[in-house]
Amino acid sequence: MQMSAGVAQRRAWRDALGSLPILGILAAVYLLPPDTSLSEVRRAGALHVCLPPAAPPFITGNPALPGIDVEIMQALAHDLALTLARSEEPAMGRDFNPRAWHVTRAACEVLAGGIVASPMTRAFLETSRPYAETGWAMVALRSPSPPRELTWQELHDRKLGVFAPPSGLDRIALASALRAAGGQATILATPEALVAGLREGRFEAAVTERLLADTIAAREHWAVQWMPADLARYPIAFGLWKGDLTFKRALDSALEQRLSDGSVAEIRRRYLGTGS
Repeated sequence: MQMSAGVAQRRAWRDALGSLPILGILAAVYLLPPDTSLSEVRRAGALHVCLPPAAPPFITGNPALPGIDVEIMQALAHDLALTLARSEEPAMGRDFNPRAWHVTRAACEVLAGGIVASPMTRAFLETSRPYAETGWAMVALRSPSPPRELTWQELHDRKLGVFAPPSGLDRIALASALRAAGGQATILATPEALVAGLREGRFEAAVTERLLADTIAAREHWAVQWMPADLARYPIAFGLWKGDLTFKRALDSALEQRLSDGSVAEIRRRYLGTGS
């Protein structure tokens, strides 16, 4: 049965009206201003990076071994034909919440210093490709061979030093888990206090961020184990501003090349030892 001309016309109008929202979205996309983030960085000739004054092993303050993030950013700036311009932001070393850092686009294109790519971070910043994984780990004079992940039962009644850097790891979850396991935790203010406490036998083991644990263990010839897996682990990356798509693609491409050719692994080995 053939459709009447009137019915066909009404259906055509209905189909046309239904496509208007899609056409409107496409038009809005085409009207957006172009992303000039990469061209602006190239025009300036410098890659500006905001970072805390110190956050070992990512930022050390030692010119001979400036830190994992500094060395990676030096390599990426070279690959992008830019000079590296570092801007120290003290608030980044005091608080793990990116909103409390008061860092703006005017100051830098990249944020570094062991940025934990957690949901809190990603709510405020875009993040680059990750180059490592972090979480809570335990440093001890000895560990099972081969090293393995801890169980909560092993921590019962053990005297533990705990240094929680402002890295974005969940301190509340760690404290709750240690209490539930019956561990006897002593809160420490610095990595140096962690090392001194272990050397002097004031506690049997110490808990801190994984890469810092690896750094200490490599220097002191101690052992590292992951804390139980029900404590969250996160990628470590660089912070970028949302919307800087062309710059992010260029940085990620350079980082991917450095990951593939072993450059990042070699940088990590210098700070974390051969086992990382």
